[in-house]
Amino acid sequence: MKKSEVAQMIDHTLLKPEASGADVARIVKEGAELGTYSVCVSPSMLPLEVEGLHVACVVGFPSGAVKPEIKAAEAARAVEDGTDEVDMVINLALVKEGRAQDLEAEIKAVRDAVPAPKILKVIIESAALSDEEIVMACTASEAAGADFVKTSTGFHPAGGASVHAVRLMRETVGDRLGVKASGGIRDGKTALEMIEAGASRLGVSASLAILADIEE
Repeated sequence: MKKSEVAQMIDHTLLKPEASGADVARIVKEGAELGTYSVCVSPSMLPLEVEGLHVACVVGFPSGAVKPEIKAAEAARAVEDGTDEVDMVINLALVKEGRAQDLEAEIKAVRDAVPAPKILKVIIESAALSDEEIVMACTASEAAGADFVKTSTGFHPAGGASVHAVRLMRETVGDRLGVKASGGIRDGKTALEMIEAGASRLGVSASLAILADIEE
């Protein structure tokens, strides 16, 4: 793939809790210069002044362990503040307890707060799940109307994206949903492996280093 094609799959991301307004301004500038698809920030940083970039933000981040109505309210405020895309973290306990209907209802609550054409991505924290649990989380996300399933927050001690998880997620959702690989992708080789496995979007903070590894 060409560098410009990979760039257009990147959500240039800054989610460190200590990130300042100046840090966010820097990644907006970097994203524009690199030609990334979007910048992804914490909701407290919205609204953003951007040109030529989409804006994404996270909700229920990073644990996902909040009530569905709180996530929905957070998402609604993010939409009001101008985000184009919302990346929500699921309540992992619902997956671990096999509560597929409750998980679907949680995602649907956020979907209702993020009406199309706004994009909803569902972070399932794949490194913390078994294969069966990954399939369950992806199936619930699709049933609830999500646009993407996403591997990871990048904050969970279990780890980030893996080729295996991305491939399984793609097999589960087919071409009906996007798959976003995020967490631990820091070089061009890894980024291309994720794309080859089925990722249609990459959530990365090391965009500059990744794109430097890829030929024009």
